[in-house]
Amino acid sequence: QAQLAESGGGWVQPGGSLKLDCTVSGIPFDAYIMSWWRQAPGKQRELIAAAISDGSTNYADSVKGRFTISRDSAKNMLYLQMNNLKSEDTAVYYCSASIVNRPRAWGQGTQVTVSS
Repeated sequence: QAQLAESGGGWVQPGGSLKLDCTVSGIPFDAYIMSWWRQAPGKQRELIAAAISDGSTNYADSVKGRFTISRDSAKNMLYLQMNNLKSEDTAVYYCSASIVNRPRAWGQGTQVTVSS
């Protein structure tokens, strides 16, 4: 059974940086597509970045050029480096693991607040 746990959220001023970590266990990490999602108050959860084990990555236009997703197969870890944060990046951020024919797995989420 997949277990995902995010950490690294918090408060930061506009223009600042944060790095989120996701610890993954219970699944063959390299076989899964790993992704970061976020959900702002009153909005739907949205996909912001995804990475597969061959190094390929994809980003939502809203974070492209500011956020970087990475994964470490040796540690079963997923990361999200967030730079030049904006107030509109305020949300709960979720780590997720997906593979064909299996339910998507989620972490519990970590709050990121960007304000002055």
